[in-house]
Amino acid sequence: MESSKALLEKALRLKPQERFVIVEGLLLSLDEPNKEIDEIWAVEAEKRLAAYRSGKLKGIPVEEVFGEKI
Repeated sequence: MESSKALLEKALRLKPQERFVIVEGLLLSLDEPNKEIDEIWAVEAEKRLAAYRSGKLKGIPVEEVFGEKI
């Protein structure tokens, strides 16, 4: 298998349109959903919502979070 550096050097010799196809494909591959991570976040969100509703967790006003008036 080629090293990342060797692949990059080859890619940089391609025509701009060909490089775009590679870049687009790589970016799209990074944006694929990960069901395991999605499930972990869903469980965490449910825990946080339950804690908020039970009064164990307090909310922060959006103005305070972003430091500006909305």
